[in-house]
This record gives sequence, structure tokens and C-alpha cells, in this order.
Amino acid sequence: MPTLPAPSGSPATDFAVVLLAELQASGVRDVVLSPGSRSQALALAAAEFERAGRLRLHVRLDERSAGFLALGLAIESGQPTAVVTTSGTAVANLHPAVLEAHHSGVPLILLTADRPDEMRGIGSNQTTHQPRLFGEALRLLRDVQAPSDSGVDAQYVHELAREAVSAALGRSGSPDRPAAPGPVQLNVAFREPLSAPATTLPTEAAPAPGAGTPTTAALPGRTADLRVDEVPGTVVVAGHAAGPRAEEAARLLGAPLVAEVSSGARFGPHLVPSYRQLLDDPAFGGAVRRVVVFGHPTLTREIPALLKRADVEVVVVRGGVPEAYDPSRSATVVDDVRIEGDPGGRQHRGWVGSWVHTGRALLSDDDAAPDLEAEQSEFLRSEVDVIRQPVTRRHLVEALWRLTWPHDRLILGASRLIREADVAVTGKKIAVHANRGLAGIDGTIATATGIALASQAGGTSGGPALDWADGARGISRVLVGDLTLLHDAGSLLFGEGEARPRLQIVVGNDGGGTIFDGLEVAQTAPVDAMTRVQLTPQPVSFEHLARAYGWDYVRASTRGELEQALAGPTGTVIEVPLAR
Repeated sequence: MPTLPAPSGSPATDFAVVLLAELQASGVRDVVLSPGSRSQALALAAAEFERAGRLRLHVRLDERSAGFLALGLAIESGQPTAVVTTSGTAVANLHPAVLEAHHSGVPLILLTADRPDEMRGIGSNQTTHQPRLFGEALRLLRDVQAPSDSGVDAQYVHELAREAVSAALGRSGSPDRPAAPGPVQLNVAFREPLSAPATTLPTEAAPAPGAGTPTTAALPGRTADLRVDEVPGTVVVAGHAAGPRAEEAARLLGAPLVAEVSSGARFGPHLVPSYRQLLDDPAFGGAVRRVVVFGHPTLTREIPALLKRADVEVVVVRGGVPEAYDPSRSATVVDDVRIEGDPGGRQHRGWVGSWVHTGRALLSDDDAAPDLEAEQSEFLRSEVDVIRQPVTRRHLVEALWRLTWPHDRLILGASRLIREADVAVTGKKIAVHANRGLAGIDGTIATATGIALASQAGGTSGGPALDWADGARGISRVLVGDLTLLHDAGSLLFGEGEARPRLQIVVGNDGGGTIFDGLEVAQTAPVDAMTRVQLTPQPVSFEHLARAYGWDYVRASTRGELEQALAGPTGTVIEVPLAR
């Protein structure tokens, strides 16, 4: 336990310093904050911890951006990120990020400043019912009374920090609420004086057991025993954040692997490209009798339709999220599977091989975006002619996929382009992220920034280093639609003194939310009404937007320009015009 610093004259400052010291000792490495009066003790203390090299501090003007930045940092590091806000609407602006963290199983610790009891319920400025804001999305809520002049109860703060980190990491649960990582709120009341001059920081305590090490909680529950079926008929589905366990299970079961692009399992010999067509084909999808689901499938209608079939047994591996993906409401939900049997027989090899080979053939036969060699052969043109071709959605996602390596990060926004990538790209063991807990477009730029910062901060194995290592490997690229970028334009802002990661923002601009073109209503609604209330095209100059926030800008209209831009410097917004 850290030793207490000398009293500063402000109980708020004394408490804030000890709380941050205890959170640091429990494994917290990053603090994100937005400025405010009621939270000033936490903010100024965080600045002192940064100056001492004990925490990394990130400052954002907007709390919604701050929340998603913290989300990205926690996704990449595996450790809880602390978010500091002042009271009132500032806290409410965290709600979208809190919901995404809840549904995705991402650890956050919300340090929300509040008024003391005597100022609540009397109409005080910037005062609302903060402990009620996030409802069931929290793993833990503690409404902390305002510190008093009697001094900091070090044991209480020690236990409070340990409890918060444990709950955020999903290490505590109950039979009626299984453990899963997610958001925690410490709603801390402060009385005036709200801060005092900086005090000497507590001595650095020995890390708590497991602190600083990215971890997935050992979730309570049961393990299902699965035998390799005598007559092949099993398919493994890897939804978002399924991880490599899904690929391993497919090999052990002798089963085809249907893996979404952000699953973390889109690789290996059992991977099936073009799986949508096969799931719709009676000769393939119709022969499925068992599905083992990892992660959270979100990108197709074919997968939930398969899971709802009465003749299909469904086993769902819940993983580190609070809600299992079970559209039929009849699946067997477990926390892991134990696989027995030998999948090496001729029948199983034929079952997997037919799916894999047919899927590969469908992908290579798709002429929506032929590759350079095919075009050169067909048109007998030089490579110069080919690179002058306009960029299609498929070429855009394929170019990004090709240029991403294991030390890089690829972040996909919730737009039409993530679905294009899921259709078009082949297998590759790389890190792909997306906010698919609720699949909203909120905070994509901020999340990508957090992922980039954490991945480039000296690595995450054993806890990220506290310096910004110049030699940290890799770059990050985020692919978004035009509306997704505009929805989070404020997150383009980096204030003075803020670390800037190696990040490229690639925006596919097709003039609005063309993802809605795929809705049935698009065939019947009046075109003008559909355009105004669904597509919502915006006449924004992305060049002026980028430069206003201090980013370089490139417009890539052709394939050659795109390749050149992606190989160019980071800190760049790359606009790619796309046809409707």
C-alpha cells in the first residue's frame, strides 16, 4: 500500500492522490480526462503522476471522445483505463462508450466527480442523479462520500481501488450475473476547497498480484464436452472478438470455420471465404447439424438464420461478455468447450475441404473487382493504365488488408465497408478491431486513436511501458465511411502536449449512409425522402476539416493514388471517393 503524502490542505486533493496511486498499483496505466471544476483534484493529481512517469495522461475536450479514447486504450492493452469527468452532463456524455464497453466486455473505470450530499436534490448547478445514469451497464457502482478534514482512510481507498479493478476485469461475479469485464463507476463527491497545490506523491507500492498484465478473467460457468461428430455436419462460427480459440476449435472438430473480419480468427486451413453463399446453399448450409459459436456475429443475416433452425444444435461459447449471442433463445451456453475425438478421417477431410475449396472458388470468381493481373491479361494494357482505374469498395478493403501486418492495427468503422471487407478479404492473422458490441458509429476515430496509442506505447505484453517509445513497431489505419467520420469529427483534435500515434484515417466517401441502400424500404420509399432522412448526404470538405484539426490530407481517386497514399506518412486523412 502506498504511504500517505503529507496533507495538502484540501481533502479532495489528498483523496485524489491516494486513489490514483492505488489504481496505479492495481494495474491502471492510462488516465483520460476532460477539463472541469468539480474534478480538478483528480485532474491535477493525474498531471503530477504523468510528470513522475507513473501514469500516461490523455486530455480531450469532449467527454464522448474521452470515453471512446479510453475504450480503445483498454481494448488494446487489456487493462482498465480510468476516465475522469466533472459532474452533470459531462458524465452523461460517457454513456455511448459505457454501453459499448458493457456489451463488448471492455474494462473501464469511470471516475466521475459529484457534489456532496448536501448539494444534491436542491437544484444545484451541474448536479443530477449520477449514480443512476448507467443502469445495468456497470459491473460495479460505488457512490463515494466526500472526503473529510479527518484525513484519508488509506485502507478504504486501497480496498476501493482493488475492488474497482477486479470488477472491471471481470474477476468478480454472481450466479445471477456471470462475471465479465466491463465498466465500473466510482462516483466521488468533493467539497470545497476542490484542490490545493501539488503535494508529494505517495511512494510507489508494489504491484498487486496480476497488476499490469493484460488478462481475460476466468469466468465462472461450465465447459461443454464436444465430440467430433461421426457424420460430419459441424460448423464453427467466429463472430467479433472470438479470438484464436475459434480457429483452434475448428481444427480440433474437423469443421469449416466461418469467421467474420473482426473475429481475430480469420486465418487457418479451415477458413471458408464467401461463406454467405455457402450458408444459403442447401448442399452446404442445409447439411449443417451443429454450430459452435464464438464471439458476437453481427455482419450477416445468414448466421442468425442458421442458428434459429430447429434441426441445428447450437453451442455458444460466451467468452468475456455479459450476454451470449443466442438468437434462438435455445442454445447451450457455456464458457468453454473441451473437444474429444479424431477429426482426421476421410469424411471430415472431405467435409472441410468442400467448404474451403468452394468458398475460395467463389471468391476468386467474383468479378466485382478483378486484380491487376486479370485486368492486364484481359485488356492487354500496361500497369500504368490499370492504376488509373477508379477505386472500388472491394479494392479499397483489399488494399488495406494487404498492407496490414501483425505489428499493425486495422480498425473498421460501422459502415458499409466493414461488410465489404467481410465479403472480400482472405485469411490473415492480423489484429482487426471494430466497435461491434452495439455496432454503432459512435466514437470510431477516438477508439482507433486509443488502440493506436496503446499498441505503439512500447507493447502491451506484461503491461505497457510508460514512455512513448520511438521504436515501437507498427502503424494503425482506421477505415470509415463519410458519416462515421463526421459523427466523431471532434476526436480529430489533439491538444497541446498530447501524444499523437502513427495513424492514418481512410474515409470512403460515397455521399451519405449508403448502407441503408440494402434495406427493403429502399425499394419502396420515395427517393427524396429516403435521401433526406436515411442517406443524409453532407456537403463537407474533408480537406478543410482535416487541416483545421492539424491533419495532412490526400485525395485518392485512383488505385495508384490510393496505393501511394497508404504508403505515405501517418497523421493523414485519406479521402477515397466511391460510387453509390
